[in-house]
Amino acid sequence: MPNPLQHLSGDARLLFATRFVRLFAYGSLSVVLVFYLVGVGLSEAQTGTLLTLTLAGDTVISLLLTTQADRVGRRTMLVAGAALMVAAGLVFAATTSFWLLLLAGTIGVISPSGNEVGPFLSIEQAALSQIVSDRERTDVFAWYTLAGSLATALGALAGGAAIRVLQQVGLAPVSSYRGVVLLYAALGGALVVLFSRLSRSAEATATAAARPRAKLADWSGLSRSRGVVLKLSALFALDAFGGGFVIQSFAAYWFYLRYGVKPETLGAIFFFANILAGLSALLASRLAARIGLVNTMVLTHLPSNVLLILVPLMPNLPLAVLVLLVRFSISQMDVPTRQSYTMAVVTPDERSAAAGITGVARTTGAAVGPLFVGLMFARPSLMNLPFFLAGALKIAYDVLLYRAFVTVQPPEEG
Repeated sequence: MPNPLQHLSGDARLLFATRFVRLFAYGSLSVVLVFYLVGVGLSEAQTGTLLTLTLAGDTVISLLLTTQADRVGRRTMLVAGAALMVAAGLVFAATTSFWLLLLAGTIGVISPSGNEVGPFLSIEQAALSQIVSDRERTDVFAWYTLAGSLATALGALAGGAAIRVLQQVGLAPVSSYRGVVLLYAALGGALVVLFSRLSRSAEATATAAARPRAKLADWSGLSRSRGVVLKLSALFALDAFGGGFVIQSFAAYWFYLRYGVKPETLGAIFFFANILAGLSALLASRLAARIGLVNTMVLTHLPSNVLLILVPLMPNLPLAVLVLLVRFSISQMDVPTRQSYTMAVVTPDERSAAAGITGVARTTGAAVGPLFVGLMFARPSLMNLPFFLAGALKIAYDVLLYRAFVTVQPPEEG
């Protein structure tokens, strides 16, 4: 099977680079963020509230930037998103005030999960779909997912290692966590530079840019694809709502509360978890070529959610880590297939808006969970409940997705 990356254009390679830098930043921050916020004086409940509102703010920012990206300019919106990432990181490092942190998290771009937030993924997906053919799209998205998972893994490992080194040279734990937050801001600055180098080839077609916005609904950037995008958005929101109960920051903190695992060890655990997740994306593209995108999304996602439920039921740390790693080895197989499917079933000049709106739906769904998780972690008797809720909700999503879209085929499967 030929490697589709051999024929990527300069813009496509640049988008792979921005994906790597961004997910490295997210991965490094996710391991320490809850420890940092608790360390500067926030309670678990306040931390949950802050992370929920941070994700909610990212939703609004994403909606504003992605729905207008094809009209205003994809490069412009990507640079703006990276600038907000820098601003949020700097404020988080500079203050211990809950209200200032809340303001920075809501307006800026902060990833508490290690996963994508902000406008970046949606706009990059649209640009990549424009550059590559329908037949290559799923393969390219699989490698794109692998690049992100590898970057998240390395970021988690680097975040844990940085904490250990900084504490060995005499810094207090909170100061070592703050060093990782400053690294996050610096990597946001690197993204500003990289995004500014995108050429006009990555921009939307002239038709999309010139389309008038006569009605309020038209500002969504959708017309012919509106029905299918709304249906997908509702389903993706349900999936993300379940995932919001087990975002990586809280999953890491759960291992600390349950087994006393330190942040530097957690960095290594999530390094291997994300490596396995990324490798699974390559298998997903090959499986999708045999059984179809929707079948691949559902049949790989269901067992991963059963494993998620099993994590807190394990009697000791090694078994809990083993189940987590097995879960990660298949949990991301639906990601490139889901992204490719969304790009396939909408019209080409509505791809940025479609990716943005479905992405916003996912972020909105994910934003609710942390609010409850913070409250659950404050009560030891409820600390395992997030895993059960997440698994059940995500299984419901799989069943509903299959029923709604199993007969809706993308062009390459027709």
